[in-house]
Amino acid sequence: MRKKILITGASGFVGSHLVEAAKNLDFEVHAAVRRSSNITEIESFVDQFVFPDFSSVIELKKLFEEYQYHYIIHAAALTKAKEEAMLLDVNVGYTQHILQAAFAADMPLERLVYVSSLAAVGPIAYTSDRLIDESTPYSPVTVYGRSKCTSEQMIKADFSDKPLSVFRPTAVYGPREKDLFILFDTMNKGLDPYIGRKPQKLSFIYVKDLVDVLLKGCVVPQEGLQFYNVTDGNIYSKYEMADIFKETLRRKLLRIHIPFGIVKKVAQISETIYKNSKRTPVIYPERLNELTAENWGCDISKAKNKLGFNPKYNLKEGLGESLLWYKKNSWL
Repeated sequence: MRKKILITGASGFVGSHLVEAAKNLDFEVHAAVRRSSNITEIESFVDQFVFPDFSSVIELKKLFEEYQYHYIIHAAALTKAKEEAMLLDVNVGYTQHILQAAFAADMPLERLVYVSSLAAVGPIAYTSDRLIDESTPYSPVTVYGRSKCTSEQMIKADFSDKPLSVFRPTAVYGPREKDLFILFDTMNKGLDPYIGRKPQKLSFIYVKDLVDVLLKGCVVPQEGLQFYNVTDGNIYSKYEMADIFKETLRRKLLRIHIPFGIVKKVAQISETIYKNSKRTPVIYPERLNELTAENWGCDISKAKNKLGFNPKYNLKEGLGESLLWYKKNSWL
């Protein structure tokens, strides 16, 4: 009998890759999406679409008992919003409802995987003699990071005895990703911009490696509640991505360093302009905390040792593959 897996956020960037990978591993794949979601990319990999009401524990429990899931991966999240309360409602409240319903439901649930973020922990000092690991104290620098931090604290308080794995991926990139793509689109126009000249230590994870470890998190035996930091295991300079872009697409780029004060002023103006809009600007004051953070270097030894996680892609390999996909599909 094929095991049933439910993936929330299935039409999103990570979710769409999860659906495909789960299908290729012969799971019976159920995709939780909104009725308005574009499902073109995932339709052929999904056995059943469901439309949960995340605001209701009762309705979620009914859904879980109807379909009898063996695994749930909760990948849906809100990454930005006009009000912090909205992020907390979705990233904390909805997560709590899913966990309450899943562990109360009469179904053969073996493990639930929650996709958090390294933003929940936050960056460390450039000169730190230690990498970010699972014991690093919380110090998020964005509202999104605070919402993920709060969700993790809720999980530790309320679900510490449950079969639950929490993953904290660093910056995720790959085909169909739209946030980092803004940077690639800028580079494609010949510009290679930076905020200030301070050095940074950055980490990344290719989406194929991320979905691999998330699915391992479902099926590999583990004890109770576990937390895992996820990167490709390497640390990169702030210029590495642009250098790979130039080499892969054979482009010349004009490297420019914009003073932090100027970017901060632009971010403040953008925030004011978008104040009465439903949309949020690309750069706003708080996001500068993340973009200019000194060190996202990360220790992934726990995921390697407990789950057998072995990233197949470093930044050069993964970004090279991604850029060629963007080019082939006319994004660049």
